[in-house]
Amino acid sequence: MHLLTVFANNILPVLLLAGAGFSLGKIFHLDPRTLGRVIFYVFSPLLVFDLITRSRLSFGEIGLMIGCAASIMLGSLALAFLLGKLLRLERPTLMAVLLTSLVGNNGNYGLPIVSFAFGEEALAYASIYFVTSAIMVYTIGVLIASLGQLKLQNALKGLLKVPAIYAIILAILFVRFDWTLAEPLQRTVTLASGAAIPSMLVLLGLELQRATWTRRVRALSIPVFSRLVASPLIALGLTALFGLPLPARQAAISEAGMPSAVLTTVLATEYGLDSSLVTAIVFLTTLLSPLTLTPLLTYLGS
Repeated sequence: MHLLTVFANNILPVLLLAGAGFSLGKIFHLDPRTLGRVIFYVFSPLLVFDLITRSRLSFGEIGLMIGCAASIMLGSLALAFLLGKLLRLERPTLMAVLLTSLVGNNGNYGLPIVSFAFGEEALAYASIYFVTSAIMVYTIGVLIASLGQLKLQNALKGLLKVPAIYAIILAILFVRFDWTLAEPLQRTVTLASGAAIPSMLVLLGLELQRATWTRRVRALSIPVFSRLVASPLIALGLTALFGLPLPARQAAISEAGMPSAVLTTVLATEYGLDSSLVTAIVFLTTLLSPLTLTPLLTYLGS
């Protein structure tokens, strides 16, 4: 009964709003790119800025969270690589598996769930995790997607185009020097940050309605296991090792258990990977995620 309550209160609202986006995409054939750009360039960075400045996280706490988040993602990547080699996956398939195992859907899916389950203090830490995952996508993710032929110029350009990174730097400066925004600007930031999470969920549904399917069970099984099972277990150990406080532990472990990031489908298309396999992995991990996230959230909240 407690598991059902956790699911209904923390995951079902996320799925219902994502389902609305999915249905809208099917009925009206909406292009998710427009909404995605609004979220990427406006709502997401203002949400990150608002969370950090209101939580007053110190530079040390932010740095610790970034280090822990990066370690969790690299651990998941290493495990997926070992499993891929054991199953003798072909190189293009292995790269698709590694890409989808590296980073979870820490923005569209992770932030709303952390917000519902653990509140604003954990959400501030989750936003740091989210920014770290963006950095990983545009560096290591590009390396993987380009099949070992890293285009450093493209990677750096992609990283420099992530507004949330500038938002976190600006937020750190505001906290460090105890600055405050003028009231009209603060109200603008608050309005935009409030719109970020619902918009992210609608976008998630819009993106998932374009998913395709594949029957390559070996390739599908590795990201499902690494993202939904192994990654949160890795996070359990690493958060203890890094000595994170409880809200940071709740955020990091929850974010570690998120399904594969929708952004991986963009990289797969850009660099010529098997986009049908990547979208199938994203769809399947998202579909199965309530089965693993529900007991995980129950444990973290106990």
